[in-house]
Amino acid sequence: MISLNIEGAVATATLCRPPVNAINDEWVARFGQILDEVERASSVSVLWIRSSEKAFCAGADLALMHSILDSAAGREQMIDLTRCMQQLFARVESLSKVTLAEIGGAALGGGFELALSCDLRVTGDAAKVGLPEAGLGLLPAAGGTQRLTRICGEAVARRLILGAEVVSGADAVALGLAQWSAPAAGLEAAARAIVQRIAAIPARALAECKHCINVAIDGSADGFETELAGSAALLALPETQQRVARFLESRR
Repeated sequence: MISLNIEGAVATATLCRPPVNAINDEWVARFGQILDEVERASSVSVLWIRSSEKAFCAGADLALMHSILDSAAGREQMIDLTRCMQQLFARVESLSKVTLAEIGGAALGGGFELALSCDLRVTGDAAKVGLPEAGLGLLPAAGGTQRLTRICGEAVARRLILGAEVVSGADAVALGLAQWSAPAAGLEAAARAIVQRIAAIPARALAECKHCINVAIDGSADGFETELAGSAALLALPETQQRVARFLESRR
C-alpha cells in the first residue's frame, strides 16, 4: 500500500496501491504510520513521496464512494474519511522534515491535496493535477480549498476549483502549483537531485527555516521573533559554528 525506505537523511515513501493509489481508511492509517516512523528517525531531514504506479494518487477510492453514498450512514462515513485525510495532510504539512512530492502521473482530488500539503512539488511535464470535485457536485474538502488558495492565490484557486480544471505538470509550474517540472524520462532523476541537495543541508537549519515559514503562513506567532529565536538556537550549535568557521576561512 505504502512502503518506506530510509537511507541516510532521506526517507522515501512510495505509494503502491494499484492501480491509482486510491485513498481509503487503511491507506490513511498506513500513511500515519509512515509519518510516525519518519518523525522518530532523527537521521532523516527529507521525506520524498513518490509512486510506483502510473498515477501519483487519484484521490478517494471510487469503489468505496459508490458503496456508501446511497445512505445517510455511508455519507457520514465519507465525511469521517475526509476528516481523517484533513488531519493526515495537516501532519504532513507540520512535519519537522522537508517534504517533496514527485508527481509522475495523475494527482487529482485527495491525491493533489496530499501534494499540496508538501513543502515542495516536482511534476512530470505531462502529469495531470487538479481539484475537479466541483464537477461532481462536491468540493475538495481535505484541505484543497485552503491550501491551493494560500499557495497560488485567490485568482488561480477560483479558476481551478470553480472550473474543475485539470492542468498539465508544466502548466502547474507556470500557475505556481509546483516548483519544478521535468520530462517524464528525467523526473525521478530531477526529484532525486532536489532531494539530495536539500539533504546535504543541516537538518536543524532546515527545521528552523520550515518553522519560520509556517509561522509566516499561519500567523500563530511573531515571525520576526521566531526568526531570532531560531537563529539563536542555530548559532549555539557546534556544527553551525564549525560550518561558519570553515566558510569564513575559505574566504580569507
